[in-house]
Amino acid sequence: MTDNYVLRLYQKCLAYPFGRQLFSWFFARKAPYFRSIRPLITELKPNFCELRFKKRKAVENHIGTVHAIALCNGLEMAMGALAEASIPKHLRWIPKGMSVNYTAKADSDIRITAETSADAWHPGDLPVRVRGYRSDGTLVIEGEITIYVSAKPSRKPS
Repeated sequence: MTDNYVLRLYQKCLAYPFGRQLFSWFFARKAPYFRSIRPLITELKPNFCELRFKKRKAVENHIGTVHAIALCNGLEMAMGALAEASIPKHLRWIPKGMSVNYTAKADSDIRITAETSADAWHPGDLPVRVRGYRSDGTLVIEGEITIYVSAKPSRKPS
């Protein structure tokens, strides 16, 4: 069993019926805009996260494809889950920037991935690779979210 609280909660939830849905619902509450896409985290492990969300009216734009902001919400949620599941206990992180390219129409349900290397967790800028795919496997969005990693301040004894 891992000592990472997010991975521990994920594994605990998987033991229950609809465990992935339960975990995804809890995690999406960390930032209310994540809930707008109704995400389902399908895989979470250190340095990797995959989530999916359905194409539905609430996430569509004026031409009937998945809206760019919905795609970016998915990318940011996957990155956040990856970061929380991966970062060493003595470090903390905050998003610093995001760069994305839209590569094809997002006209189906969406699968999002976020990944980084295991040896990247040290103070400074850390690029997290993020991608989104249509249900036929076509890449619809790709980019990088840069997070700034720093040491947690030392706690003074009370």
